[in-house]
Amino acid sequence: MWSREGSEVPNFGKFTIWLRSTENRLLLHGMSILISRPVADAVDVAFTDDEIQVALADGRRVCAPLEWFPRLLRATPDQRANWRLIGRGVGIHWESIDEDISVRSLLAS
Repeated sequence: MWSREGSEVPNFGKFTIWLRSTENRLLLHGMSILISRPVADAVDVAFTDDEIQVALADGRRVCAPLEWFPRLLRATPDQRANWRLIGRGVGIHWESIDEDISVRSLLAS
């Protein structure tokens, strides 16, 4: 434990080594409790007449028909263009039409 005087400093190097070895042991048995590999984040959104196109941080582009998202289908081009990223790109939000889409759901479809 750290003392206020600074005489006792924790050894983070040993902890890091222990954590990596624990991670490797869990992965050998097919467990991934300590590792959370995030889905790629959205970085840009575009539309054609009939689909939404989402550019991901890893270079992929995901497309889905607007029919899957009735609010976006009925929205005007200006409303569609008024989007913002949620949580650094895990999702996309359109305030004026109250629509949210997660990148995970786009990738699962």
